[in-house]
Amino acid sequence: MNKLYFGDNLDVLRDHIDQESVDLIYLDPPFNSQENYNVLFKERSGAGVGAQVEAFRDTWKWEDGAANAYEDVMRLNGDVALVLKGYRTWLHQSPMMAYLAMMGARLIEMRRTLKSNGTLYLHCDSTASHYLKILMDAIFGVESYRNELFWKRSNPKSHISTNFPTCTDTILRYSKADRVTYHQPYGDHDPEYVAKAYKYDDENGVYRLLPLLNPNDKRPNLTYEFLGVTRVWRWTKDRMRQAYESGLVVQLKPGAVPQYKKYLEDSKGRTITNCWTDIPQAAGKEALGYPTQKPVALLKRIISASSNPGDVVLDPFCGCGTTVEAAEQLDRQWIGIDVTHYAVTLIEKRLQKIGLTRDKYTVMGRPTTIGDAHELGCRSGSGWNLKVA
Repeated sequence: MNKLYFGDNLDVLRDHIDQESVDLIYLDPPFNSQENYNVLFKERSGAGVGAQVEAFRDTWKWEDGAANAYEDVMRLNGDVALVLKGYRTWLHQSPMMAYLAMMGARLIEMRRTLKSNGTLYLHCDSTASHYLKILMDAIFGVESYRNELFWKRSNPKSHISTNFPTCTDTILRYSKADRVTYHQPYGDHDPEYVAKAYKYDDENGVYRLLPLLNPNDKRPNLTYEFLGVTRVWRWTKDRMRQAYESGLVVQLKPGAVPQYKKYLEDSKGRTITNCWTDIPQAAGKEALGYPTQKPVALLKRIISASSNPGDVVLDPFCGCGTTVEAAEQLDRQWIGIDVTHYAVTLIEKRLQKIGLTRDKYTVMGRPTTIGDAHELGCRSGSGWNLKVA
Protein backbone atom coordinates (compact mmCIF):
# COMPACT_ATOMS: atom_id res chain seq x y z
CA MET A 1 0.00 0.00 0.00
CA ASN A 2 2.80 2.49 0.80
CA LYS A 3 2.62 5.04 -2.01
CA LEU A 4 4.15 8.45 -2.64
CA TYR A 5 2.38 10.50 -5.32
CA PHE A 6 3.86 13.43 -7.17
CA GLY A 7 1.02 15.66 -8.37
CA ASP A 8 -1.90 17.91 -7.54
CA ASN A 9 -3.62 16.23 -4.62
CA LEU A 10 -7.10 16.93 -6.03
CA ASP A 11 -6.27 14.90 -9.14
CA VAL A 12 -4.65 12.14 -7.12
CA LEU A 13 -7.55 11.91 -4.70
CA ARG A 14 -10.06 11.69 -7.52
CA ASP A 15 -8.16 9.32 -9.78
CA HIS A 16 -6.21 7.05 -7.43
CA ILE A 17 -7.70 6.91 -3.91
CA ASP A 18 -10.71 4.61 -3.59
CA GLN A 19 -13.85 5.45 -1.67
CA GLU A 20 -13.68 4.57 2.04
CA SER A 21 -10.16 3.15 1.77
CA VAL A 22 -8.36 5.36 4.33
CA ASP A 23 -8.47 5.06 8.13
CA LEU A 24 -6.87 8.37 9.08
CA ILE A 25 -6.19 11.62 7.24
CA TYR A 26 -3.84 14.31 8.51
CA LEU A 27 -3.38 17.42 6.43
CA ASP A 28 -1.23 20.47 7.03
CA PRO A 29 -2.20 22.68 4.10
CA PRO A 30 -0.98 26.22 3.43
CA PHE A 31 -2.53 28.64 5.92
CA ASN A 32 -3.08 31.49 3.44
CA SER A 33 -0.37 33.40 5.29
CA GLN A 34 0.74 35.24 2.14
CA GLU A 35 4.33 34.19 2.78
CA ASN A 36 6.87 32.88 0.27
CA TYR A 37 9.53 30.32 1.16
CA ASN A 38 12.04 29.27 -1.46
CA VAL A 39 14.55 26.46 -1.67
CA LEU A 40 17.31 25.75 -4.15
CA PHE A 41 17.48 22.55 -6.12
CA LYS A 42 18.71 21.42 -9.51
CA GLU A 43 18.25 18.82 -12.19
CA ARG A 44 20.34 15.67 -12.17
CA SER A 45 22.30 17.01 -15.11
CA GLY A 46 23.41 19.97 -12.99
CA ALA A 47 21.50 22.46 -15.14
CA GLY A 48 19.75 25.30 -13.41
CA VAL A 49 21.91 25.30 -10.30
CA GLY A 50 21.36 29.00 -9.78
CA ALA A 51 17.63 28.88 -10.40
CA GLN A 52 15.46 29.39 -7.38
CA VAL A 53 12.18 27.49 -7.59
CA GLU A 54 9.33 27.93 -5.18
CA ALA A 55 8.83 24.67 -3.29
CA PHE A 56 6.58 26.39 -0.83
CA ARG A 57 4.32 29.26 -1.78
CA ASP A 58 1.49 30.23 0.50
CA THR A 59 -0.04 33.00 -1.60
CA TRP A 60 -3.40 32.92 -3.33
CA LYS A 61 -5.22 34.53 -6.24
CA TRP A 62 -8.65 34.03 -7.74
CA GLU A 63 -7.62 32.35 -11.00
CA ASP A 64 -8.72 29.35 -13.04
CA GLY A 65 -7.84 26.77 -10.38
CA ALA A 66 -9.89 28.46 -7.67
CA ALA A 67 -12.78 29.21 -10.03
CA ASN A 68 -12.88 25.59 -11.22
CA ALA A 69 -12.79 24.28 -7.66
CA TYR A 70 -15.63 26.63 -6.73
CA GLU A 71 -17.76 25.42 -9.65
CA ASP A 72 -17.06 21.79 -8.72
CA VAL A 73 -18.47 22.43 -5.26
CA MET A 74 -21.47 24.32 -6.63
CA ARG A 75 -22.40 21.35 -8.83
CA LEU A 76 -22.55 19.13 -5.76
CA ASN A 77 -25.10 21.44 -4.15
CA GLY A 78 -25.98 20.78 -0.50
CA ASP A 79 -24.71 22.49 2.65
CA VAL A 80 -21.13 22.89 1.50
CA ALA A 81 -22.21 24.71 -1.66
CA LEU A 82 -24.44 26.94 0.44
CA VAL A 83 -21.57 27.84 2.77
CA LEU A 84 -19.07 28.43 -0.03
CA LYS A 85 -21.58 30.56 -1.94
CA GLY A 86 -22.11 32.65 1.18
CA TYR A 87 -18.37 33.08 1.56
CA ARG A 88 -18.09 34.30 -2.01
CA THR A 89 -20.93 36.79 -1.53
CA TRP A 90 -19.02 38.25 1.38
CA LEU A 91 -15.36 37.74 0.40
CA HIS A 92 -15.85 38.18 -3.37
CA GLN A 93 -12.88 36.96 -5.45
CA SER A 94 -10.33 37.63 -2.74
CA PRO A 95 -7.24 35.58 -1.90
CA MET A 96 -9.10 34.10 1.09
CA MET A 97 -11.98 33.06 -1.16
CA ALA A 98 -9.55 31.41 -3.56
CA TYR A 99 -8.03 29.52 -0.66
CA LEU A 100 -11.39 28.33 0.67
CA ALA A 101 -12.58 27.20 -2.77
CA MET A 102 -9.44 25.15 -3.29
CA MET A 103 -9.70 23.65 0.18
CA GLY A 104 -13.41 22.91 -0.14
CA ALA A 105 -13.01 20.80 -3.27
CA ARG A 106 -10.20 18.80 -1.69
CA LEU A 107 -11.90 18.24 1.66
CA ILE A 108 -14.93 16.83 -0.12
CA GLU A 109 -12.70 14.25 -1.80
CA MET A 110 -10.97 13.45 1.49
CA ARG A 111 -14.30 12.71 3.14
CA ARG A 112 -15.12 10.35 0.27
CA THR A 113 -11.90 8.37 0.80
CA LEU A 114 -12.32 8.12 4.58
CA LYS A 115 -13.68 4.91 6.10
CA SER A 116 -16.86 5.05 8.17
CA ASN A 117 -14.87 4.82 11.43
CA GLY A 118 -12.10 7.12 10.20
CA THR A 119 -10.90 10.48 11.45
CA LEU A 120 -9.53 13.59 9.76
CA TYR A 121 -7.17 16.07 11.43
CA LEU A 122 -6.88 19.47 9.73
CA HIS A 123 -3.84 21.48 10.90
CA CYS A 124 -4.24 25.24 10.52
CA ASP A 125 -3.86 28.50 12.43
CA SER A 126 -5.89 31.58 13.26
CA THR A 127 -5.49 32.94 9.74
CA ALA A 128 -8.30 30.77 8.39
CA SER A 129 -9.31 28.30 11.14
CA HIS A 130 -12.67 30.00 11.69
CA TYR A 131 -13.53 29.81 7.98
CA LEU A 132 -12.33 26.21 7.75
CA LYS A 133 -14.35 25.16 10.81
CA ILE A 134 -17.61 26.21 9.19
CA LEU A 135 -16.57 24.63 5.89
CA MET A 136 -15.78 21.36 7.69
CA ASP A 137 -19.13 21.48 9.52
CA ALA A 138 -20.84 21.67 6.14
CA ILE A 139 -18.81 18.84 4.58
CA PHE A 140 -18.74 16.38 7.49
CA GLY A 141 -21.82 17.55 9.41
CA VAL A 142 -21.92 19.54 12.62
CA GLU A 143 -22.42 16.32 14.57
CA SER A 144 -19.12 14.95 13.23
CA TYR A 145 -17.02 17.63 14.89
CA ARG A 146 -14.86 16.04 17.60
CA ASN A 147 -12.23 18.46 18.90
CA GLU A 148 -10.42 21.71 18.41
CA LEU A 149 -6.87 20.90 19.46
CA PHE A 150 -4.30 23.54 20.34
CA TRP A 151 -0.61 22.82 19.84
CA LYS A 152 1.88 25.15 21.49
CA ARG A 153 4.55 25.06 18.82
CA SER A 154 7.05 27.52 20.32
CA ASN A 155 7.81 30.27 22.76
CA PRO A 156 7.55 33.42 20.61
CA LYS A 157 10.36 35.92 20.60
CA SER A 158 9.75 39.09 22.52
CA HIS A 159 9.20 42.07 20.28
CA ILE A 160 7.22 45.29 20.26
CA SER A 161 3.80 44.73 18.70
CA THR A 162 0.18 45.77 18.98
CA ASN A 163 -0.87 42.10 19.32
CA PHE A 164 -0.16 39.30 21.76
CA PRO A 165 2.49 37.01 20.23
CA THR A 166 1.06 33.82 18.75
CA CYS A 167 2.55 30.51 19.82
CA THR A 168 -0.18 28.00 18.93
CA ASP A 169 -1.61 26.21 15.92
CA THR A 170 -5.11 24.79 15.67
CA ILE A 171 -5.93 21.21 14.67
CA LEU A 172 -9.58 20.53 13.80
CA ARG A 173 -10.61 16.91 14.34
CA TYR A 174 -13.62 15.42 12.55
CA SER A 175 -14.95 11.89 12.24
CA LYS A 176 -17.10 10.44 9.50
CA ALA A 177 -19.58 8.73 11.83
CA ASP A 178 -20.40 8.22 15.50
CA ARG A 179 -18.34 5.03 15.69
CA VAL A 180 -14.72 6.08 15.44
CA THR A 181 -11.29 4.63 16.17
CA TYR A 182 -9.86 6.38 19.21
CA HIS A 183 -7.25 5.49 21.82
CA GLN A 184 -6.87 7.99 24.66
CA PRO A 185 -3.23 9.13 24.85
CA TYR A 186 -1.43 9.59 28.14
CA GLY A 187 1.76 11.42 29.06
CA ASP A 188 4.22 11.32 31.93
CA HIS A 189 3.00 12.68 35.25
CA ASP A 190 4.42 15.97 36.45
CA PRO A 191 6.84 15.17 39.33
CA GLU A 192 5.33 17.99 41.39
CA TYR A 193 1.85 16.53 40.88
CA VAL A 194 3.06 13.06 41.91
CA ALA A 195 4.69 14.42 45.06
CA LYS A 196 1.52 16.29 46.00
CA ALA A 197 -1.13 13.74 45.07
CA TYR A 198 0.56 10.41 45.84
CA LYS A 199 1.48 11.14 49.43
CA TYR A 200 0.85 7.69 50.92
CA ASP A 201 2.79 4.47 50.60
CA ASP A 202 2.73 0.88 51.78
CA GLU A 203 4.44 -2.37 50.88
CA ASN A 204 2.78 -2.28 47.44
CA GLY A 205 4.05 1.18 46.49
CA VAL A 206 3.08 4.85 46.43
CA TYR A 207 -0.63 5.63 46.27
CA ARG A 208 -3.26 8.34 46.58
CA LEU A 209 -6.76 8.18 48.07
CA LEU A 210 -9.79 8.75 45.84
CA PRO A 211 -13.50 9.12 46.74
CA LEU A 212 -15.95 6.23 46.61
CA LEU A 213 -19.10 8.37 46.54
CA ASN A 214 -21.45 8.11 43.60
CA PRO A 215 -22.13 11.42 41.79
CA ASN A 216 -25.73 10.26 41.29
CA ASP A 217 -27.42 10.51 44.68
CA LYS A 218 -30.58 8.72 43.46
CA ARG A 219 -29.28 5.14 43.33
CA PRO A 220 -31.16 3.15 46.01
CA ASN A 221 -29.40 -0.07 44.99
CA LEU A 222 -26.05 1.55 45.82
CA THR A 223 -27.21 3.18 49.06
CA TYR A 224 -26.06 1.25 52.10
CA GLU A 225 -24.07 1.46 55.34
CA PHE A 226 -20.38 0.60 55.26
CA LEU A 227 -17.93 0.95 58.16
CA GLY A 228 -20.57 2.97 60.01
CA VAL A 229 -21.13 5.43 57.13
CA THR A 230 -24.28 5.47 54.96
CA ARG A 231 -23.84 6.99 51.53
CA VAL A 232 -24.62 6.40 47.86
CA TRP A 233 -21.52 4.50 46.77
CA ARG A 234 -19.87 3.89 43.42
CA TRP A 235 -19.56 0.15 44.01
CA THR A 236 -21.93 -2.59 45.11
CA LYS A 237 -21.72 -3.75 48.70
CA ASP A 238 -20.05 -7.03 47.71
CA ARG A 239 -17.40 -5.28 45.67
CA MET A 240 -16.80 -2.79 48.46
CA ARG A 241 -16.33 -5.56 51.01
CA GLN A 242 -13.93 -7.47 48.74
CA ALA A 243 -11.85 -4.33 48.11
CA TYR A 244 -11.75 -3.63 51.85
CA GLU A 245 -10.64 -7.14 52.68
CA SER A 246 -7.85 -6.91 50.07
CA GLY A 247 -6.62 -3.63 51.58
CA LEU A 248 -7.71 -1.31 48.73
CA VAL A 249 -10.36 0.53 50.76
CA VAL A 250 -9.29 2.45 53.86
CA GLN A 251 -10.94 4.52 56.57
CA LEU A 252 -8.51 7.05 58.00
CA LYS A 253 -10.43 7.35 61.28
CA PRO A 254 -13.70 6.09 62.75
CA GLY A 255 -16.68 7.81 61.16
CA ALA A 256 -14.65 9.09 58.19
CA VAL A 257 -15.91 8.35 54.69
CA PRO A 258 -13.95 5.38 53.28
CA GLN A 259 -11.70 5.95 50.26
CA TYR A 260 -9.85 3.67 47.90
CA LYS A 261 -6.17 3.41 47.06
CA LYS A 262 -4.95 4.33 43.58
CA TYR A 263 -1.37 3.15 43.16
CA LEU A 264 0.95 5.19 40.97
CA GLU A 265 2.07 2.12 39.07
CA ASP A 266 -1.56 1.46 38.07
CA SER A 267 -2.00 4.95 36.64
CA LYS A 268 -1.85 5.23 32.86
CA GLY A 269 -0.29 8.66 33.23
CA ARG A 270 -1.35 12.22 32.68
CA THR A 271 -4.48 12.39 30.52
CA ILE A 272 -3.72 14.26 27.30
CA THR A 273 -6.34 16.95 26.75
CA ASN A 274 -7.00 19.15 23.72
CA CYS A 275 -4.21 21.54 24.80
CA TRP A 276 -0.83 20.14 23.73
CA THR A 277 2.01 22.01 25.38
CA ASP A 278 4.45 19.10 25.70
CA ILE A 279 5.62 18.68 22.09
CA PRO A 280 8.24 21.20 20.95
CA GLN A 281 8.99 22.13 17.35
CA ALA A 282 11.27 19.92 15.30
CA ALA A 283 14.84 20.65 16.35
CA GLY A 284 18.33 19.21 16.29
CA LYS A 285 18.89 16.31 13.90
CA GLU A 286 15.16 16.15 13.17
CA ALA A 287 14.99 19.70 11.78
CA LEU A 288 15.35 19.93 8.01
CA GLY A 289 15.41 23.70 7.72
CA TYR A 290 11.74 24.25 6.83
CA PRO A 291 9.87 26.89 8.84
CA THR A 292 6.67 24.81 8.86
CA GLN A 293 8.12 21.37 9.55
CA LYS A 294 6.17 19.47 12.19
CA PRO A 295 7.82 17.23 14.80
CA VAL A 296 7.51 13.46 14.50
CA ALA A 297 6.15 13.33 18.08
CA LEU A 298 3.13 15.40 17.04
CA LEU A 299 2.22 13.03 14.22
CA LYS A 300 2.89 9.96 16.34
CA ARG A 301 0.36 11.20 18.90
CA ILE A 302 -2.28 11.76 16.23
CA ILE A 303 -1.65 8.46 14.45
CA SER A 304 -1.56 6.43 17.69
CA ALA A 305 -4.79 8.03 18.94
CA SER A 306 -6.86 7.50 15.79
CA SER A 307 -5.59 4.39 14.03
CA ASN A 308 -4.38 0.85 14.62
CA PRO A 309 -1.29 -0.99 13.33
CA GLY A 310 -1.80 -1.90 9.68
CA ASP A 311 -4.29 0.93 9.07
CA VAL A 312 -3.91 3.33 6.14
CA VAL A 313 -2.80 6.89 6.89
CA LEU A 314 -3.12 9.58 4.20
CA ASP A 315 -1.34 12.94 4.09
CA PRO A 316 -2.39 14.87 0.98
CA PHE A 317 0.06 17.71 1.74
CA CYS A 318 2.97 15.57 2.86
CA GLY A 319 5.79 18.10 2.29
CA CYS A 320 8.99 16.85 3.88
CA GLY A 321 7.32 13.62 5.01
CA THR A 322 6.82 13.86 8.76
CA THR A 323 3.51 11.97 8.56
CA VAL A 324 5.04 9.32 6.32
CA GLU A 325 7.94 8.74 8.72
CA ALA A 326 5.69 8.61 11.79
CA ALA A 327 3.29 6.18 10.07
CA GLU A 328 6.17 3.93 9.04
CA GLN A 329 7.61 3.89 12.56
CA LEU A 330 4.18 2.99 14.00
CA ASP A 331 3.61 0.11 11.56
CA ARG A 332 0.88 1.83 9.56
CA GLN A 333 0.44 1.79 5.80
CA TRP A 334 0.68 5.24 4.27
CA ILE A 335 -0.12 7.41 1.26
CA GLY A 336 1.64 10.72 0.73
CA ILE A 337 0.92 13.35 -1.93
CA ASP A 338 2.93 16.43 -2.84
CA VAL A 339 3.23 18.67 -5.87
CA THR A 340 6.94 19.47 -5.61
CA HIS A 341 9.77 17.32 -6.91
CA TYR A 342 11.95 18.55 -4.07
CA ALA A 343 9.55 17.22 -1.43
CA VAL A 344 9.25 13.78 -3.01
CA THR A 345 13.03 13.46 -3.28
CA LEU A 346 13.47 14.62 0.31
CA ILE A 347 10.92 12.08 1.58
CA GLU A 348 12.75 9.27 -0.19
CA LYS A 349 15.99 10.27 1.52
CA ARG A 350 14.17 10.48 4.84
CA LEU A 351 12.74 6.98 4.42
CA GLN A 352 16.14 5.67 3.52
CA LYS A 353 17.54 7.02 6.79
CA ILE A 354 14.99 5.06 8.82
CA GLY A 355 15.80 1.88 6.92
CA LEU A 356 12.92 1.68 4.44
CA THR A 357 14.22 0.30 1.14
CA ARG A 358 12.87 1.36 -2.24
CA ASP A 359 11.06 -1.95 -2.78
CA LYS A 360 8.80 -1.24 0.22
CA TYR A 361 6.96 1.67 -1.38
CA THR A 362 6.00 3.07 -4.79
CA VAL A 363 6.55 6.55 -6.22
CA MET A 364 3.95 7.55 -8.79
CA GLY A 365 3.64 10.50 -11.16
CA ARG A 366 7.16 11.82 -10.89
CA PRO A 367 8.23 14.00 -13.88
CA THR A 368 11.63 13.54 -15.42
CA THR A 369 12.70 17.21 -15.68
CA ILE A 370 12.57 20.25 -13.43
CA GLY A 371 10.55 22.01 -16.11
CA ASP A 372 7.89 19.33 -15.90
CA ALA A 373 7.86 19.64 -12.11
CA HIS A 374 7.42 23.39 -12.23
CA GLU A 375 4.67 23.06 -14.84
CA LEU A 376 2.81 20.58 -12.66
CA GLY A 377 3.06 22.89 -9.70
CA CYS A 378 1.40 25.67 -11.70
CA ARG A 379 -1.45 23.66 -13.20
CA SER A 380 -3.96 24.43 -10.48
CA GLY A 381 -3.74 28.12 -11.42
CA SER A 382 -3.98 29.46 -7.90
CA GLY A 383 -0.52 29.21 -6.45
CA TRP A 384 -1.16 25.70 -5.16
CA ASN A 385 2.39 24.87 -4.12
CA LEU A 386 2.13 22.61 -1.15
CA LYS A 387 3.16 23.34 2.38
CA VAL A 388 6.05 21.46 3.92
CA ALA A 389 4.78 19.46 6.90
